[in-house]
Order: sequence, then structure tokens, then C-alpha cells
Amino acid sequence: MTAHQLPSFYKVGHRGTRGLMPENTIPSMIKAIETGANTIEFDVHITKDGQVVVYHDASFNPAYTTMPDGAEIPTASRADYTFYKMDYSRIRQFVIGEKPYPEFPQQQRIKSYAPLLSEMIDSVETYTKAHHLAPVFYLLEIKSSAKTDGTEQPAPEEYIDKLMAVKNMLPLGNRLIIQSFDARPLQVLHRRYPAVTLGFLTYDKEVNPAKQLDLLGFTPQFYNPFYQFTTPALLTLCHSRKIQVVPWTVQEAAEMKKLKEMGVDGIISDYPVRFAEAGF
Repeated sequence: MTAHQLPSFYKVGHRGTRGLMPENTIPSMIKAIETGANTIEFDVHITKDGQVVVYHDASFNPAYTTMPDGAEIPTASRADYTFYKMDYSRIRQFVIGEKPYPEFPQQQRIKSYAPLLSEMIDSVETYTKAHHLAPVFYLLEIKSSAKTDGTEQPAPEEYIDKLMAVKNMLPLGNRLIIQSFDARPLQVLHRRYPAVTLGFLTYDKEVNPAKQLDLLGFTPQFYNPFYQFTTPALLTLCHSRKIQVVPWTVQEAAEMKKLKEMGVDGIISDYPVRFAEAGF
């Protein structure tokens, strides 16, 4: 594994740059890098034929995805379009980004698709090399839950087998960070791939971070909370354990500035273009 100099501050493009481009697509990742991200964040799922696909939900989201012929995905039968029940060759045909997405009015309308993880990494690496840019960091989120083992994803051991079989992952070295809300795949990774950088995602105001980290059973390199639950006390706890904190998902430059002044180690945003406005 190659060791690269770590960013002094992680400027993370959420799902690429969801604010400007259709999320979790290759154009979204490229645009994030163009507009100021040194790290790209994305989500993965396992397909029926054991491939690793980049997409947020476990099934196609009708809000921004359409059928291969451009027709609407029927909301009532959305479960039929769960990736774990579909081969990638079929998944590839669905269209992301042509349909207007009112939640993100600045998002460019382009016709794209859900890429394989291997293709996305290759495309990003080719782009940064061709443009003589610093290599970017990859913040990969594993989507899984004990409740959906066997229906939306394989059990953790098998999930990690499939994920780590992607040949261009480990060569990224310390530029690869794997995070999840689900402790189980992180525990498997920690045991089987101790050199891989890991992050624990949280979205619970009531949770006791010290207790949660103890239950995890090891000290991850990152603890990434919802930004509104990021406090000086949380930062003190994590930093005392040599854990970095990169909150999500921060949209406004003023809020980014405030969190950086508080002492966070990075920011995850749908608008990496706003990092410059925040002064970093």
C-alpha cells in the first residue's frame, strides 16, 4: 500500500458534488475535483452478480433515476429494482440525471448511469493524472444494516470479500477511507485489512460517542457525525484518542467556517465549490 501525504484539511465532495451534478456518477466526481474537493465521497452496493456498484440507496430512487427508456420508475414497485436482485448489465441501463431534481435546482441535467466502483476509480485516476492534479482521497461508504442482510446486501464477511476483490482499491493505499453507520463491516475490515483507514459514521444526538467507540471494539481513524451534532466536547474526546472528525453534510460557507474554527479535520458538502468561499 502506498503512503501519500494526508490532507491538512479534508475537503470532501458529497456523492461527488450533488449540488451541481447528478449524484454518485463519474461526472459528479470529476466536477467535485474541478471545484475544490481533495476527497470524493460515494456509496456502494453489491449486485446480484457480485459486482460493486456506486449508488446511494439500495434500489433505484425515482426522484432522480428513470427507466432505460426514460419512463418513470413506479414507486410502488421500487423494491423490484434493488441492486442485490439485479445483475450489473441491467443496472447500467437505467438513466441518472435527465430528470429535474427540485431539491438541487443548480444540478446540471445530463444523461448518466450508476458506475461500477472499479470504473469510477479508473476514471478519476485518469482525470487527475491527465490534468496534473494531486491524487484525490476516496471516502467510500458501505451501505448495510443487520435488518437487510440477505435482502439488500450480503452478510458482512461476504460483503467485504466482494468489496475488497475490486482490484484497484488496495493500490490506493492511504487514499482509501472506508466508512459506515454499520459497525459490523468495519469490524471485519479492521480484523482482515488492518492497514485500511476506517471511519465510523453517526447520526444520533443522544448517543454517547465514548460508549459507541468502545462498542466498536477498536479505534477508527475517523468519527464522522452529522454536522449539527458536532461539539467542542466531541472534538476533544476524539482528538484525545487520535481520531479525526469530518462532519456531514455542510452546505453553507458560514457554517463551514464555524466548524473549521471549532477544530474539525474536514467538511463533507454537496457544494465543494463553496470551500473557497469559506476560506479553505
